[in-house]
Amino acid sequence: MRVALGLVAALLWAGTAAAQTAYVSNEKDNSISVIDVKTMTVTGTVKVGRRPRGITLSPDFGQLYICASDSDAIQVMDVASLALTHDLPSGEDPEQFTLHPDGRRLYVANENNNLVTVIDTRTRRVIGQVDVGIEPEGMAVSPDGRIAVNTSETTNMVHWMDADRLTLFDNTPVGSRPRFAAFDATGKTLWVTAEIGGTVHVIDTATRRERQTIGFAIPGVPADKIQPVGLVLSRDGARAFVALGPANHVAVIDTQSLKVITYLLVGRRVWHLALTPDGSRLLTTNGVSGDVSVIDTARLTVLKSIPVGRYPWGIAIRP
Repeated sequence: MRVALGLVAALLWAGTAAAQTAYVSNEKDNSISVIDVKTMTVTGTVKVGRRPRGITLSPDFGQLYICASDSDAIQVMDVASLALTHDLPSGEDPEQFTLHPDGRRLYVANENNNLVTVIDTRTRRVIGQVDVGIEPEGMAVSPDGRIAVNTSETTNMVHWMDADRLTLFDNTPVGSRPRFAAFDATGKTLWVTAEIGGTVHVIDTATRRERQTIGFAIPGVPADKIQPVGLVLSRDGARAFVALGPANHVAVIDTQSLKVITYLLVGRRVWHLALTPDGSRLLTTNGVSGDVSVIDTARLTVLKSIPVGRYPWGIAIRP
């Protein structure tokens, strides 16, 4: 009976994964690797602008937005043809961005200018800019679309913005060099990684005050190698997965107790993470080893390493 159930589970996974495609930005190769999630193989490589980093998909999964940082542009790829169709005016040195729930407004962190630039993806025009702290990077918009946040790496703060009025209304100090921000599905909690601080900060959205600072300790890994960067929350909100950079591990956190459950060894210099739509697989980009690790989120085991380009950075998955 157990064997039969295992076979059913495998068949269900094969069916749900059949159409899933992962896109990975390769920072040093100026390319996007295309991965078939079912077979866990690279099926294509697309040349793009210089130093691609942050990437995200449109709500209908028809377009891939790419931060071509050294080209000072947001490039737009048609996922059906894998052709670059046009550029958006991003401002200088775009690194990370987030798409508003309306699917139209793109909020971009301009690291060199200490700005957040907001782009209308339909008119292809900049509709506003917001002054923030020094070296802005992480971006997130609340699920209800009312709040946008940015993290500034040198100011060590989360900056809270009215997403419609494009005005700054609060700041929250966090650990050193905050790199990434993500709201939970309810919008009541914001999670922020601090790379040099070696911590994750859990913040109450209503008060903008920190609820908890989470630290990490991995046997045999020096503390200064534990540098949280990317973060993703499970579909049910029960777990948070954190990429720990040169520690070469992903931390798994219970979101109720805010305690680390375990650490998973992946490739070298793990940067960012993405879950498959059903939440059963977690893919990580490993910059120095030039590969993507595939994790079974139920068993918390690493299934495979997929070679991609040089210094993979961002990742997005299409159903």
